Amino acid sequence: MSTRRVAVVQSAPSLFDLPETLRRFETLLAESAAGGAELVVFPEAFIGGYPKGATFGATVGERTDDGRALFARYRRSAVDIPGATFDEIRATVARHRAHVVVGVIERAGHTLYCTALVIAPDGTLLGHHRKLVPTGTERLIWGRGDAADVAVVDTDLGRVGMAICWENYMPLYRTELYRQGVQIYCAPTVDCRDTWAATMRHVGVEGRCFVLSAAQFAVRADYPPDFPLGADPVVIRGGSCVVDPFGRFLAGPVFERREVLVADLDLDLLDGAYLDLDVVGHYARPDLFRLTTTAKPARAGTPDHG
Repeated sequence: MSTRRVAVVQSAPSLFDLPETLRRFETLLAESAAGGAELVVFPEAFIGGYPKGATFGATVGERTDDGRALFARYRRSAVDIPGATFDEIRATVARHRAHVVVGVIERAGHTLYCTALVIAPDGTLLGHHRKLVPTGTERLIWGRGDAADVAVVDTDLGRVGMAICWENYMPLYRTELYRQGVQIYCAPTVDCRDTWAATMRHVGVEGRCFVLSAAQFAVRADYPPDFPLGADPVVIRGGSCVVDPFGRFLAGPVFERREVLVADLDLDLLDGAYLDLDVVGHYARPDLFRLTTTAKPARAGTPDHG
């Protein structure tokens, strides 16, 4: 039997406080690795933060000085890849010897991206995925990924793919991950609606893959006192889960608290799961429907570092 232990982290960073966020990252990774997790998945925008509810002073045709000042604070807490904070993240992973998928806010040139990274137990960067379409008003603060961001990566645990938040509602992107043979489908998110778990179950069944979804659980104290938020003490309420290839929950969904969810993935299930469904193989009709994916160009928005 090929069983692998995984952990899904449901927690939040400290917005605009990068040293505290990195401390939380190490603490949660250490706890997960001590419990035997070989792969640890963190939420969307865990390092860099998710500015829930902020308008950045933008309306159609107008921007405010206060909004620009808030964006400046956000930009200064982002991660350059390569860069010193990125090296610190890699070193932390190497200390705890686990595979890690973590959401970061990446600063490349003058643009920010919502990014997910796959890092090997020795700190090697295996996968670098930028969110293809920021959702709603996220488009104001984040750029868009490109064809370089459509990839499933080989790891010692299996083939890992990433879909950030509402990328999971892009059927053709999901199909390309299936076509590339994803086995462990990681879905970092901040979507805390009850409907999210149904989406994760659907992906598991449709793709005949394991799905690991890490959602933030954030409270008012995770944001600076002057950050524009409402009165609700819970800002993002979680909903993390682990799903098997038949849509069964192996862990979660969990709401309203910080949690490290642990599950054991029996990868031997995958061979039997393909008996009656392979949406890019025997359950496809390429004579009727075809998916065309752009070949990978050089990554957009990244300065030439020589």
